[in-house]
Amino acid sequence: FNLIPQLDAAENVAVPLLLAGLGRAEALRRARASLESVGLLAYAATRASRLSGGQQQRVAIARALVHEPAVVLCDEPTSALDRESGRQILALLREVARRPDRALVVVTHDTRAYYCADRVACMEDGRIERVLGTREEIDALARATP
Repeated sequence: FNLIPQLDAAENVAVPLLLAGLGRAEALRRARASLESVGLLAYAATRASRLSGGQQQRVAIARALVHEPAVVLCDEPTSALDRESGRQILALLREVARRPDRALVVVTHDTRAYYCADRVACMEDGRIERVLGTREEIDALARATP
């Protein structure tokens, strides 16, 4: 998750804001808000090295979203998460994708993501085999996939 083990969760999330020139107090305020969005505000002062794998993954997601990027690329964003945390992260990513002038691309084996998608590209051996773009097509795929 490329967290800095000596920093706490809030400091890790604040890093991109600090690098962009934002003041420390404002960067930490925004970092805490981002941690709250992934359900980890209670762990803001916990060193990254003391967090579980799932918690570290959510801190990394908070860090990726804290500066409100126009494009978000996610590679298996729910892989280390329990069922409820995965559901929360998918809902958060769906919310991000619905904002104006935003794009979200998720690469995953987690079929729960289908329910959040506007479009699904099915790949096999590194090639796009088909693209589903209607709710009916995506829902049918979700029901048919174990």
